[in-house]
Amino acid sequence: MKFFLLLLVPTFVWAQGPAVPPPPSTAEPAIPQNPGLSFNSSPDQFQASVPTGQASPAPIALSLQDAIERGLKTNLGLLVRSTGADLARAERRRALSYLLPNLQGQVSGTEEQIDLAALGFAGIKGFPVPLVIGPFGYNDARASVSQTGFDWTAWKNKLAANQNIKAAQLSVQDARDLVVQAVASAYMLIIAGQARVTATQAQVDTAQVLYQRAHDQHVAGVAPAIDELRAQVELKTQQQNLLAQQNQLDHDMLALGRVIGLPIGQTFTLSENIPYKALEAISPGDALHHALENRGDYLSAKMQVQAAETARDAARGERYPSVGLAAYYADTGTTFASSHGNFGVTGSLKFNIFDSGKIRSDIEQAEAVLKQRRDQLANLEGQVDFEIRTALLDLKTAADQVAVAQDNLGLADQTLTQARDRFAAGVADNLEVVQAQESVADANQRLISATYMHNLGKVSLARAMGATQTNLQQYLGGQ
Repeated sequence: MKFFLLLLVPTFVWAQGPAVPPPPSTAEPAIPQNPGLSFNSSPDQFQASVPTGQASPAPIALSLQDAIERGLKTNLGLLVRSTGADLARAERRRALSYLLPNLQGQVSGTEEQIDLAALGFAGIKGFPVPLVIGPFGYNDARASVSQTGFDWTAWKNKLAANQNIKAAQLSVQDARDLVVQAVASAYMLIIAGQARVTATQAQVDTAQVLYQRAHDQHVAGVAPAIDELRAQVELKTQQQNLLAQQNQLDHDMLALGRVIGLPIGQTFTLSENIPYKALEAISPGDALHHALENRGDYLSAKMQVQAAETARDAARGERYPSVGLAAYYADTGTTFASSHGNFGVTGSLKFNIFDSGKIRSDIEQAEAVLKQRRDQLANLEGQVDFEIRTALLDLKTAADQVAVAQDNLGLADQTLTQARDRFAAGVADNLEVVQAQESVADANQRLISATYMHNLGKVSLARAMGATQTNLQQYLGGQ
């Protein structure tokens, strides 16, 4: 009878919960399908930054190189791309974790008391069986390890993650080029704005002299009042232009400060001027070849295509069997002093029998992403060629415009000199002077705009060919 009761009690104990947990399962968690990360950032982010430092009371002098270095540290677009690279590294660690051993430890203590009546046992007629068993307890300390022996999907996902990291790093390289382009363009715009302010101020000074002369001649009775009125209108017009040009310059300087992350409230001046220097002719074919070898966005897109191809192979590999191994060793007993070791080793071979179309959908999704990546790469190659050819056209046109504007400015200056002499000699009214002065102002503005467009074309070409900072230094040096 005692032997019967000993057999009966463990049966009800096992119904409540096993005294010794079973060995760990060899089933692997689902591996996230990530056929390709996106490393893009908004173009507006390259016009923004994270301001750093404290503003100094005195203005700081900024060279173009200083501005670029500041932008490469604080520009928001570059910081966002760098964060994308960090996310890609995290994805790689996650994919790698499915291939590395997983080791776990556990220490537990259990104290139980079982009410057999609550489990439906009403006793045995004629035998005095206790309806409450316990309390009793046991302690357990164990370590378990699981290891994937072969899993094609996990291996391919890890390779895709490696390729995504490379794509992210190349995307950061592209972001650096975009920062250089944004900073240099903003810097060139300020240089042009300062030239416009200087030229307009010269026109104001000239208009002031002409107005004073017309006023004096009118007072002396040798010139009609209309000459004085014309000269005064011209003076007010140039003063109005000066205010507009100065306001635009102030806006442009604020924009550069935002791009390079200057401390809030920091004022600055430009320490260098970028003069006009002609650029040697560059073949569009050579420029395109150079760009496809150096542009970070194109190389990143190629790497993303490779990652998408690997991810598609990973999805197809879900049909392949996988091999796993799990083992544990435990020390279990009523106390650790009276415990006894036990262990288990489990090998597994898992294969798909029927998945209701899940694998097929994973493959179709991966193939769709791959097609998208290939289309984007083909479009980007065309875009690079378009940007190079556009920059070269703009450079040639701007160079021609500079030459014409220089000649036109010289002719306008001669016209103004002769008109002033004729007015001073009394052989003509000041209408010729006002018209000549406006021609000089217009010629000045056209020369400034053409020079700015030529320098901006150099920036665009440097960006279009990749390695923007290196190319820009060469182009602006006139080499």
